[in-house]
Amino acid sequence: MEFTINQIAGMLKGEVQGDGNLKINMLGKIQDAKQGQIAFLANPKYEQFIYTTLASAVIVKKDFQAKKEILTTLILVDDPYTSFTLLLEEYHKAINFQKIGVEEPSFISKNVTVGKNIYRGAFSYIGHNVAIGDNVKIYPHVFIGDNVIIGNNTILHANVKLYADTKVGNNCVIHSGTVIGSDGFGFAPQDDGSYKTIPQLGNVIIEDNVAIGANTVIDCATLYGDSTIIRQGVKLDNLIQVAHNVEIGKNTVIAAQTGISGSSKVGENNMIGGQVGIAGHLVIANNTGIGAQAGIGKSIKEEGSRIIGSPAFDVKEYFKAYAVFKRLPDLNERLRELERKMHQLNGSLESEIEKMEDEE
Repeated sequence: MEFTINQIAGMLKGEVQGDGNLKINMLGKIQDAKQGQIAFLANPKYEQFIYTTLASAVIVKKDFQAKKEILTTLILVDDPYTSFTLLLEEYHKAINFQKIGVEEPSFISKNVTVGKNIYRGAFSYIGHNVAIGDNVKIYPHVFIGDNVIIGNNTILHANVKLYADTKVGNNCVIHSGTVIGSDGFGFAPQDDGSYKTIPQLGNVIIEDNVAIGANTVIDCATLYGDSTIIRQGVKLDNLIQVAHNVEIGKNTVIAAQTGISGSSKVGENNMIGGQVGIAGHLVIANNTGIGAQAGIGKSIKEEGSRIIGSPAFDVKEYFKAYAVFKRLPDLNERLRELERKMHQLNGSLESEIEKMEDEE
């Protein structure tokens, strides 16, 4: 794919300084980009490279002031990092959405509604009463169960599994190995010590603009008519477990290996680090930040909280406590030294007292 610098500037609502008719066919890093590539400068420590880069164009902030002559064409924007991210998104879409058609062998049931510009990879399976929107890309070995609904411009990468009744919105990306709609972890203990499986009859709803990483699992709700819900704009990393009846609020970001237990409600615009564990039936307020490996055992009710640790508590208090914790060996040694000195002092006092008594 190839665009002129002027076309790219128009997309980014930027101003061109230099030759806007040059062609761009690739993105690159400012320090090693070649002709035909476009780069960006957002971090001042990389400014040195803008004077030597071979990139045909560089995206810079509008108030950028060059200290030396610049040979490349500039695109002036409000936020270079965001603008370059936008280009990456467009490039990613161009690559992933170029496939069209049906590869064989693959299976599709009779009562299925399919939109325009569909791609179905080899060995994909589509069950009964499925509705698929326009420009959807279904890569090889994807399984789509009965009664599934998939919105426009959604990508299902290889080996994604969508259980029956799952609903996926528009502009979603689900990466390889992810399973959506599998049974929640529901077992009833019996008098003889065994466990009886509780049927899981609900579904999963994924709203628009959601991204889900590889090998993530989202369980269905327990009761028919209930849903595990991933709200619009949520970004889930690889290897995340979302249990039955969980709801994750819009624009929340969750890093890898996090586990969210059943029926917990995670608010909007949260940032949750890797390997976080959230117990069941909890409520996490909006705009909460949770540090990596935190253990959440009770609800977080105050919006804007920042917590870390296991069990987790306020991040400022945590680092105060950690400052003491890491000094415990030294403090313990000092305590023992004080005990030794106290013992010696007590011994000396006892000797003095005995001496005084003998003299009397």
